[in-house]
Amino acid sequence: MIWTFGHIDFSTYPHYNNEKLGVNYSSEQTIIRLWAPTADRVVLKLYKSGDCEEAFNTSNLKKNEKVWEACINGDQHGIYYTIQCLINQHWMEEVPDPYAYAVGVNGKRGMICNFGSTNPTNWSEDKRVLPEHYTDMILYELHVRDFSIDEYSGISNKGKFLGFTEEGTKSPEGVKTGIDHLVEMGITHVHLLPIYDFFTVDEAHPEKNEYNWGYDPQNFNALEGSYSSNPFDGANRIKEFKLLVQALHKKGIGVIMDVVYNHTGLINSSSFNQTVPGYFYRQRSDGRFSDASGCGTEIASERSMVRKYMIDSLKFWADEYHLDGFRFDLMGVLDIKTMNSIRTELDKINSKLVLYGEGWTAAESPLKEKVRAVKKNTNQLNGIAVFNDDFRNAMKGHWGSPNSLGYASGLTLNEESIKLAITGGNAHPQINFDFIENSHKPWTNSPQQSINYISCHDNYTFYDKLKLSRPDASLNELAQMQCLAGAVLLTSQGIPFLHAGVEMLRTKKGHGNTYKSGDEYNLIDWSRKAMFSYVTEYYKKLISLRKKHPAFRMKSVKQIQKHIQFSDHYMPGVVAYKIGEFANGDTWKNIQIIFNNNTTPIIFPVEKCKWTEIANGYAFDEDGLTNHQSHTVFVQACSMLLLVAE
Repeated sequence: MIWTFGHIDFSTYPHYNNEKLGVNYSSEQTIIRLWAPTADRVVLKLYKSGDCEEAFNTSNLKKNEKVWEACINGDQHGIYYTIQCLINQHWMEEVPDPYAYAVGVNGKRGMICNFGSTNPTNWSEDKRVLPEHYTDMILYELHVRDFSIDEYSGISNKGKFLGFTEEGTKSPEGVKTGIDHLVEMGITHVHLLPIYDFFTVDEAHPEKNEYNWGYDPQNFNALEGSYSSNPFDGANRIKEFKLLVQALHKKGIGVIMDVVYNHTGLINSSSFNQTVPGYFYRQRSDGRFSDASGCGTEIASERSMVRKYMIDSLKFWADEYHLDGFRFDLMGVLDIKTMNSIRTELDKINSKLVLYGEGWTAAESPLKEKVRAVKKNTNQLNGIAVFNDDFRNAMKGHWGSPNSLGYASGLTLNEESIKLAITGGNAHPQINFDFIENSHKPWTNSPQQSINYISCHDNYTFYDKLKLSRPDASLNELAQMQCLAGAVLLTSQGIPFLHAGVEMLRTKKGHGNTYKSGDEYNLIDWSRKAMFSYVTEYYKKLISLRKKHPAFRMKSVKQIQKHIQFSDHYMPGVVAYKIGEFANGDTWKNIQIIFNNNTTPIIFPVEKCKWTEIANGYAFDEDGLTNHQSHTVFVQACSMLLLVAE
């Protein structure tokens, strides 16, 4: 069946902003509200479980002003339900309501839930981990299953939320794994790939070992059951995810949720289309669904009840689960007004909640680019950061071309792109934008809007990209390249973002798009931490350096322009600059950094003063390796030299 909506004026649909939509539970009664303005009749069915065949009660919802409503007396916690709409003489499918906050196995039915009963001990004392400034964060992107599923992870609850709660876990080689590894590395926030209820993994049959990243939303407000110990009990996943959040917060690590409001996994059978056909999705001029997500649809965020839905959803997640922020998948599909409205509404909960997203789409959208939250419109986004693809491309080459080179893999003559990366996409008088391929002008208002990254779940891991683009390089040379890239990333202005495992040369065996490829390609192989301990140690020291020294975490463009001075001495493959005059209140007066991506050492001129060498190749000591005073310094091949003068 092909649905078209070219004849419908969705702007005439009534807006509702009174009582809470979806399930409203109390021990005395449960009220369910559904916005379905085109429905002629709505039926509510109640079930004893999420997978039993027969409903034990069927009743009609009543039309109440602009919504349909049902009231069920008594304590209904643990009862499952569906709604079914009659629209234009056609009975739609049974679905949970779009607002379903808890669901049964495989998300086919909603569940009425007493959320208070799901709270862990001392949940009321759980505290968010929020940055004073965005640039204080060090983000670490993780997939729940990848984190612990390795046979030798030492984690008992493999692939589950509870895997994050286990302390003292080690690999057979004796290295720390799991949450202890996160603490050891010093990262500040874990960015979790989708943990809402997604479509493609069969929760009822874990023995199938099905795998997906989760970018196929089914129920936006409910948790994914395959990450719980019992997906048949809708409350179980809620309790266990709260334990995950609590465990990370106790370690001083915040939790960022990856949200995918740009499309749904199901199209015709989605709860959106089964309750208000067409309204939640944009259409092309011929009335068919448009597809800026590249997944069959795109959400019409500019429509009032869609905007309300997103805001209500995010407020629920932030409130109920104490989350610290949200990452928006394909944020460029969504409109600027909605994103700024989200910021305003979440500020009412906590103004320091973190928001960032991808400033692009996967395909063309009928909504004009000037009103969408794309990277070029970053200056219109308030308190929202955007992924810096200039940084990514400059460091590793084109993401989709395995043979393309970047600065880390030895490309020269792209030094201006590296300078732009170092400043976090901001304006600086010493950057010549004529020599930058993608961005011909600054695109951020502040370094706090730049998510600096080299690799993420998408495409090749950084190690695999290096190996594919530099087949001539030895293993040691590849490790040097990965450390050089980490040095640039973690000393640059902006917000550093690490793909889990980059600190141990994570590999997906040369495969790029592994969104459903299974554990063999996606798991974190903890043996690599022992194998490449020197790389892990180097990243750990870079993170420590960044956290201790605010010069690498400046808050404004003005600060960057005042304190960063690039060297006028040009050498291919070399980028050198000084951070001066106690930048951002740092204890170090002057910091000299020289990056050399050449395969041979260099001699480079510096200001003559008493320098303390902090990092030189793999050698790294915040208290100083050695002192020297000269007009020139020796910089090892494919490395960073970092000097300080008090």
